[in-house]
Amino acid sequence: MRALAGVLVAVLALSGCGDDAPPDPGAGSTPSLVAVTGNPFLDREPYADPDSHAARAAAAAEQRGDTEAARVFDRLAETSAGIWLTPEQYPPGEVGAEVARVAAAAAAQEQVPVLVVYGIPDRDCTGGFSGGGLTADQYGPWVQEIAAEAIGAVVVVEPDALASALECDRIDERVSLIGDAVRVLAEAGAATYVDGGHSHWVDPEQLASLMREAGVEQARGFATNVSNYQTDEDERGYADQLSGLLGGAHYVIDSGRNGRGSSDEWCNPAGRAYGRTPEVVDDGSALDAYLWVKPPGESDGECQGGPAAGEFWPERALEMGAASGW
Repeated sequence: MRALAGVLVAVLALSGCGDDAPPDPGAGSTPSLVAVTGNPFLDREPYADPDSHAARAAAAAEQRGDTEAARVFDRLAETSAGIWLTPEQYPPGEVGAEVARVAAAAAAQEQVPVLVVYGIPDRDCTGGFSGGGLTADQYGPWVQEIAAEAIGAVVVVEPDALASALECDRIDERVSLIGDAVRVLAEAGAATYVDGGHSHWVDPEQLASLMREAGVEQARGFATNVSNYQTDEDERGYADQLSGLLGGAHYVIDSGRNGRGSSDEWCNPAGRAYGRTPEVVDDGSALDAYLWVKPPGESDGECQGGPAAGEFWPERALEMGAASGW
């Protein structure tokens, strides 16, 4: 393993060409881009959005003279984290412009953005704090709008959607919508990871069946522990088992908030700490990287005194910083 670093732009595979072959300039038509090949983090470090919630909190703390809070928030802001795309914040007709903005900013830094698509119908059907999403008819065009600007990006598709489908009786709809999303994103040249739950939730054999139906073979692989707190050790064991059931699919682990592991509480549990900072893995295994998919300073929802899901929670961010030795 090595720290995520590098400055080369990842090469996109071109249909009709070898893995590293450039397009034939004499060809009669321009080849279409397909999925990014290989580990997308080997040559490009992930992008940290300078307009993130943590960056704004750092600026506000600095302005009011709270240098200690500013220091912690700056450290959060400088660490790459997923950029979540929800239809509530970026509705149809607007999401494409946001993806284009992020993609351009990341390209200027020769980095790769990690986008999180989070807009499936009846989105948080088990937890309830992140409810909402689009209708089934709206979802496909919204994802297409994202895909049109996401060439070369990393995209995590719908946290919790397949795992919770088993509890919410939404299997057929979610398998179909996620399958279409994976196909569109892969064809656009995005390195796509379908959400794969976590190690203390759904039996991997059950989830593997759903993931196969949803076309995970078209994706780079899957993501685990997104927005959760399970340890790296537990997640790697679980993910290796799931990968084996999926023909060796690659995966990433969200390590943003698992520094002290999980507790019985999934929503804003107290006493947690930041986990391993983003790190690429190049050891011949199916694990591509440890990432911060869920920005770790953001709330899980209106529980344990937290603000709405996705909002920055300064007090908890500082508590976790102290617990992490920051």
